Amino acid sequence: MVATPEAPSIPQLASNGHAMDSSPDALGLMRESNDVLDDVDALHGRLNKDGYVLLRGLLDRDAVIDARRVMTERLLREGYLDPNEDPMLAIAKPDTKMTWYPELAHNNPPLRHVLYGGEMMAFWDRFLGGKSFCFDYTWFRAVAPGFGTASHLDSVYMGRGTHNLYTAWTPIGSVAFDDSVLLCLEASHNNQRLRSTYGMMDVDTFCTNKPPESKSAKGPWAKTGGGLTRNVNQIRRAVGGRWVTTQFEPGDVLFFSIFTIHASTDNKGRSIRLSSDTRYQLDSDPKDERWIGENPIAHGAAGKRGLIC
Repeated sequence: MVATPEAPSIPQLASNGHAMDSSPDALGLMRESNDVLDDVDALHGRLNKDGYVLLRGLLDRDAVIDARRVMTERLLREGYLDPNEDPMLAIAKPDTKMTWYPELAHNNPPLRHVLYGGEMMAFWDRFLGGKSFCFDYTWFRAVAPGFGTASHLDSVYMGRGTHNLYTAWTPIGSVAFDDSVLLCLEASHNNQRLRSTYGMMDVDTFCTNKPPESKSAKGPWAKTGGGLTRNVNQIRRAVGGRWVTTQFEPGDVLFFSIFTIHASTDNKGRSIRLSSDTRYQLDSDPKDERWIGENPIAHGAAGKRGLIC
């Protein structure tokens, strides 16, 4: 009989400088769903219950590694990596400050295969029960040592189309606990109060009834950028549930609802953590115009909407 590998223990984690409550009812490991990969109904059941689905090795591992190589070579040329280390390790030069680098997704054929073809799109066709569609814009994160991402819902950034929209968080390389791992607040997508209030907001709104020169004219998200709070313990106590996380390998992918609260831990290692966020829906459903087309308008001026505050 082959022994089942022991689950890794979670070390003390922090997010945005806040040490996470590590008690069993506050923090745990993500559930893997490879056991129901071929059962679409069961996958929907996992997502409906937990708010996320973690699949190990779904994607082409070699293509993920090739995509990482393209990125690390660029980062090395641009002076972000330690030239004395193997570029594939993405060891950051001291004092490198970086969290966001969408240009790393450009002109990268292996990455396009991983995110917009192959097993990824085949999975979404099956899961959604029809022809799937991925937003043209690729959110790409390159998280240098330092603070992680604050807690938030994706709906406030991309909620103008269908709400049957899902995020795929794809690590481009190995991600250990020290490297800034993703956190999901278990079952938070089922909090109807949160969904109907904050979850229905739109970060690209501004106040038409305020003086243009005033700070309040920029809209309700001017200070937070759309996030909930940087204190992961505070939001967990308010909403309930556990934060769940894990370590990742090339080929793994994590799917979650746009109403699932998520965040990331601080990067306490030496490497720049590389990962992408891509969004999938049925092609026949309404689409958020900010994220489609050859040059998506994103959060630029063309995507703003006025409202009475």
